[in-house]
Amino acid sequence: MTMATAVQEGKYIYCVIGSSQPRSFGPLGIGGRGDSLHTVTVGDIAAVVSDAPLTRYRVSRENTLAHQRAIEAVMVEQPVLPVRFATVAEDEEKVRRILKAEYDRFKQLLAEVSDKVELGLKATFIEGIIYESILAKYESIRRLRNKLTELPPDRTHYERMRVGQMVEEALLTEKQLVADDILNALSSLAAQVKTNDPYGELMILNAAFFVPRCREADFDRRVQELGEKYAETVRFKYVGVMPPFNFVTLMLQMERY
Repeated sequence: MTMATAVQEGKYIYCVIGSSQPRSFGPLGIGGRGDSLHTVTVGDIAAVVSDAPLTRYRVSRENTLAHQRAIEAVMVEQPVLPVRFATVAEDEEKVRRILKAEYDRFKQLLAEVSDKVELGLKATFIEGIIYESILAKYESIRRLRNKLTELPPDRTHYERMRVGQMVEEALLTEKQLVADDILNALSSLAAQVKTNDPYGELMILNAAFFVPRCREADFDRRVQELGEKYAETVRFKYVGVMPPFNFVTLMLQMERY
């Protein structure tokens, strides 16, 4: 290997866990080389790392999925503190310095996540049905739309634009009503709630809930009840159990250590 192509090896950091013993979690390292996930310990906490080139990691589907899957594999066995994507230390000694410097903070965060799980919920209107529902519910839109069907299109351009605006406003109103109902039903069962930006004009809610494990079954039942309540108009995507990406992601400024 020439000097031009040589790349220094470092330690890619995925998450922090509570562990005092050396651990291995399989060949799940980022980059597709089959690098093993293993621990670097300080006292009773550890960073889960793999060998990896000390380079800038492109934000791609392949890389972000590898990062996420590695953390999920560790979480199967114990609570985790996810570390931000593309965090790489020069060597194990640097990882140990981080753990020593942040020991108290990491211990506190591990205690906070140990009895909780992140659950994700997306709610989206069923396209054809929601527009039919709006026409049935909003008389002013229905009346104007019916009036326009009796006139030639070339004479009703601006009126048709107005109908489109009215439907868009009604859709926003309906999305807010349903989102508020969902959040009111679920928030009391969660220690924390984070609403992320929805995508697509029909998405009502894109939320993450940090739920105590003792309330997980109740949360599941309430989601099922909401699914039954809105079965004719809304599709739900319920995801869990996930690492607490929305609530705890460690941002390590490497130059500080």
